Formats: sequence, C-alpha cells, structure tokens
Amino acid sequence: MKTLYIVRHAKSSWKYSGIEDIDRPLKKRGIKDAHLMSKFLSKEIARPDVFISSSANRALHTGIIFCENLEYPLANLQINRQLYSFSDGYLVKTVYALDDAFNSAIIFSHDHGINTFVNKFGNTPIAHVSTCGIIGIKFQEKHWKNIKKGKTFMVEFPKNHK
Repeated sequence: MKTLYIVRHAKSSWKYSGIEDIDRPLKKRGIKDAHLMSKFLSKEIARPDVFISSSANRALHTGIIFCENLEYPLANLQINRQLYSFSDGYLVKTVYALDDAFNSAIIFSHDHGINTFVNKFGNTPIAHVSTCGIIGIKFQEKHWKNIKKGKTFMVEFPKNHK
C-alpha cells in the first residue's frame, strides 16, 4: 500500500512588484496556516518517508515549515523544479517516479495541478483545494508507477482548524 499527501502551498503575497512569480513569498497568514496544518498533521499521521517540493519560494517555504513540525530533516527535502507547473502532468510524473522503498510521500505543489490530480486519483470529488489544504490518498499498489484510483481518506483545510 502507498500513501500520498498532497499539500497546496500556503497563502502567498502579491504585494511585491517586480519579482517573478516563482519568487513570491508567503504572507503572514500563509506562515501561520502552514504551522497550523503541519502541527495538526504531525498529531494525525506517521511522518511520511519522503518530502518533495516545487522550487517556487511559496511551496518551498511551506515544505520547510512542514519539515520542522513533522521533524523531517531539512537536508532531505527534495526540490523538484518540474513541480512548478500548473497542470497535473509533472505531479503525476513525480509520483510515478517515486522510489518504491518509500511507502508514503508528501508533495508541496500548486493549484490547478493539485485539483486535477486529487480528482483523477482520489475517490472523493473536491471542487477546490484551498491554500495549505492537505489531501491524503491511499493506493492498493506496491509500485508508485502503477497507481490508478485510490481512496481519499483526508481532506483538511486551514479554515476547519481555526
């Protein structure tokens, strides 16, 4: 069995002009939400085997906060530039390429790609994954490259924890 947690990056700031989209930082609310959700997750699950983040500042900062609160070595956080995409294609490729030695993974990525992925691979329709939302899906497979439809067992958003 394989378990996947997909986390949409926390709320980012649009207040800085002249910076590239990939460099946008988290807002204060985003930082608070990332701590809130990662502390919640740390009490609910065993720490995932591998943490992977988009290279975008906002996703990476979210991942760093989750590493801290789930006591995952920051040096082991994998950064995947291809996850800085707003389609599910690279997210699917990233999951299919996971090492089968990992039974669980957590991925920090972006809107649209996440929404498409969780509806394609999970069994619970989700209209919109909010910022810092966490979706958990279990797959009855031994190999990541073989995952198809899984069972959505976690749908958590910050607004439900405030």
